[in-house]
Amino acid sequence: MSQSYRHPALRQLMEQQTRSATRERRLEQLDRAERLLAEIEGSKVYPFEFLCYRITGYRADSSSLLTINGRDVRHDLRLYVEDLSRTVGQPVDEATEPVLTVEDVSRRYRVSTRTVNRWRRQGLVARHFRVEGRIKVGFLESSLDRFVSEHREQVDRGTRFSQLSDAERDEIIRRARRMAAVRQASLAEIARRIARKMSRSPETIRMTLKTYDREHPDRAIFPGSTGPLDPEARAQIYRKFRTGTSVEILAKQYGRTRSSIYRVLNELRAERLLEMKLEYMHNESFDDPKAAAEILADMPVPADGKPPRKVKAPKGLPPYLASLYEVPLLSREQEAHLFRKMNFLKYKAHLRREQLDPHKAKTAELDEIDRLQDEALAVKNQIIRANLRLVVSIAKRHVGPSNNFFELVSDGNMSLIRAVEKFDYARGNKFSTYASWAIMKNFARTIPEENYRRDRFVTGHEEMFESAADGRIDEHEYEVAHRRNVEAVQGMLGRLDDRERRIMISRYGLDGSREMTLEQLGKELGITKERVRQIESRAQEKLRRIAVEERMELPMF
Repeated sequence: MSQSYRHPALRQLMEQQTRSATRERRLEQLDRAERLLAEIEGSKVYPFEFLCYRITGYRADSSSLLTINGRDVRHDLRLYVEDLSRTVGQPVDEATEPVLTVEDVSRRYRVSTRTVNRWRRQGLVARHFRVEGRIKVGFLESSLDRFVSEHREQVDRGTRFSQLSDAERDEIIRRARRMAAVRQASLAEIARRIARKMSRSPETIRMTLKTYDREHPDRAIFPGSTGPLDPEARAQIYRKFRTGTSVEILAKQYGRTRSSIYRVLNELRAERLLEMKLEYMHNESFDDPKAAAEILADMPVPADGKPPRKVKAPKGLPPYLASLYEVPLLSREQEAHLFRKMNFLKYKAHLRREQLDPHKAKTAELDEIDRLQDEALAVKNQIIRANLRLVVSIAKRHVGPSNNFFELVSDGNMSLIRAVEKFDYARGNKFSTYASWAIMKNFARTIPEENYRRDRFVTGHEEMFESAADGRIDEHEYEVAHRRNVEAVQGMLGRLDDRERRIMISRYGLDGSREMTLEQLGKELGITKERVRQIESRAQEKLRRIAVEERMELPMF
């Protein structure tokens, strides 16, 4: 059974307690929430500060004026108890009073399990307990007694309505057998027809027929609908539904009700969702309910209000690569906003997945998880598109006689995608710097390996190469040396003044962007091309002097 909170405040409180409260504190809060629920009157309005204090023992922000009407409080408190108890997983034998399962309540009051679940929607408070290693719905006896006393007429009516005489059962079975022989109809369809003729609920008819078939397998009316579906049949149902077969047709093909087909589909869909890998970089702002609106807002415009600078695509690129340069670059603020939004959406999907029980998954729950993951993917693709030209720029520098440019771009794109997943925006670094190192590190590893394999393939003299000494640098040593050189260059650039450092980085594309000409830099800095050349020359001289003083063996500009 799945319902949504009518007010986000209690849902957010439940999620916060799930993350921060100990198991003992959550057990205590379950009892406090149930006691509070018994006191809530539907006609009154309650401050959220009061509700929070009664449940947790702590007062919320006293400046908050948030109030919730009593009917919504009763509805959401019941969900609060169910959801929080699921995170505790309390063994049933540790409960302080007797616990009844749905089946126990069904037998006690002689009603169907569907009626019991309807009572839950109408106010019967349920918890989740661990029974024989599985999490199952249970009701404290005090909670059940309270509901029965408040809904005595409804319970009595359900009990009377569900009682069938032997003659009525025989009539149901006779009608069903005749209808099943005359027409190819499912159990659900025949149950609906008989229910209309006998003024009974379809569920009562269906359960009567299923009980008969289970007790009389040799004379079963619907022999294929009593046992559980095997894994292969369940997989077939899922595949057929994904390729366009309707639930109605599947129900007829497999002799099941539409609700049972939906259960199979949701269970398999939930299992596949949980199998998907979901990684995110957590940030403390994600736990603040007030920050959600800001995180999910539209991307901010540049601080200076100017449109993004357009970069001309290098000559000789095919159209699909040249089109990358039409996507505007992101400012530091826009970049941080997108990374925070992407990881926040993944975090929300992660919380939903943690609460997902495949055996009880509902379509609304699964749709919400899919929506969050799809939105996170859309933001991720936006980041990737804005940085694809970085891959092209780095790949150009690694092109050689034996290195195909387009293969390098493809390999670099994979490194870029992995970098987007691993980048921690909260550290304040620019993503292009992080991605550049990731791409170059990958090239440093793959290009020597590819060259080695290509050389062996071309010559065919494997024995000669295996017996000869390998004078190339070891791959690990190459990466260590490369990283040491990068760190050294960064340290040297840090000793230049701001304008010198800006010119050196832009002239040689040290941040992964396209190299700029003297004229382009002059226009951007508001100085002449000759002045840019003079500053560049002065910066180069400084770097040479630093290298000599510190005995660095680095290629100079």
